[in-house]
Amino acid sequence: MLSETLITALKGYAIGPKIRRLRLRKKLGLVQLSEHTGLSPAMLSKIERGHLFPTLPTLLRIALVFGVGLDHFFREDSDRPVHAVVRKADRIRLPEKAGRTSPAYCFESLDYPVSDRKLNGYYVEFVKEDEQSEPHEHPGAEIIYVLDGELVVNLEGEDFTLGQGDSMYFDCAHPHTYRLKGSLPCAAIIVVTPKSAST
Repeated sequence: MLSETLITALKGYAIGPKIRRLRLRKKLGLVQLSEHTGLSPAMLSKIERGHLFPTLPTLLRIALVFGVGLDHFFREDSDRPVHAVVRKADRIRLPEKAGRTSPAYCFESLDYPVSDRKLNGYYVEFVKEDEQSEPHEHPGAEIIYVLDGELVVNLEGEDFTLGQGDSMYFDCAHPHTYRLKGSLPCAAIIVVTPKSAST
């Protein structure tokens, strides 16, 4: 009996739907696929609907009919929209920089399960008044949206104060820092692109 964790992980590969798409592209019915693989139509139907996960030898028999390798069923499905739901309880809170005794902020990734992301989203909390983050720069662009409190963003020596509901876009290849303004905590959403839109 498979655990819930294993079932969830296997569903992520969408093996059943991939088999169904291959079968429909070849214009084969379940009975015809059954004749080619030696597997019953009922079993094939359960596999396609995700009610049964095939063993590797069973999957290989199916793969041979369609002339694909086993890797076809385990790589990212280009026909399927990329998505990930990240529950609040599953997010991991990390300090601005590991080992820093008094971090300027803590952050949580909003999209960590997705590989080869087109952008990176973070929920960030600033809690120490006037504690400035270390200056940093990286390729790409960044947008900040302040949910609560006030935040000062310093971009190449110039301060920009953002309040609740304010946002800021900038080229993050230039040195920048963040710091909390005032005694009330500040929360923000920060989205960063991996590289500049111009490249």
